[in-house]
Amino acid sequence: MTTTALRVGILVFDEVEVLDACGPFEVFSVAARLASSERGWRNFDVRLIAASSTQHRARARGGLILTADYTLTDAPDLDLLIVPGGVTDAVERDEAAVEWIRSRSATPTLASVCTGAFLLAEAGILTTQEVTTHWDDQAELARRFPRLTVTDRARWVGGDGLYTSAGISAGLDLSLHLVATLSHEEHAVSTAHLMDYAWRR
Repeated sequence: MTTTALRVGILVFDEVEVLDACGPFEVFSVAARLASSERGWRNFDVRLIAASSTQHRARARGGLILTADYTLTDAPDLDLLIVPGGVTDAVERDEAAVEWIRSRSATPTLASVCTGAFLLAEAGILTTQEVTTHWDDQAELARRFPRLTVTDRARWVGGDGLYTSAGISAGLDLSLHLVATLSHEEHAVSTAHLMDYAWRR
């Protein structure tokens, strides 16, 4: 194993889409199991961060209870922050959560899955970029944030440390791309293989 793990944080909140959050968690936790200093593959330390100042739990869509490692008040510095989607209306109105996301704008790599793009836009991190989100929410994202270029051309778009993905399962493809980018292409290929997942690049 490599000695310095890249710190990955995944924000969770009530009504988060299960696979939006848990899909990337699976990718990075499997990649961590496969990390090898001998091959030059980076290790990953992936943690959940609750979008709350006091509560470590979030009830995902469908009722799954997620227990987070951190809250907004004690979350550490990160190398990668993933903002998943789901029903984001309440968390978009939560000034503390939006301000926390905004305060993490200097994180080396930021990514959203599905309607998590609305949270990055609300926080002022997405401004004029080409972005994507779930196909059913693309028109709404374009309406609310007209300076963004909302596209359906790919499962994920972005670069230079800022990425957005389409809906739900597309977060797996983006996460594997991030493993390839932050570690090594073969690390991502091996992660997808161990997950028995057909990586759509």
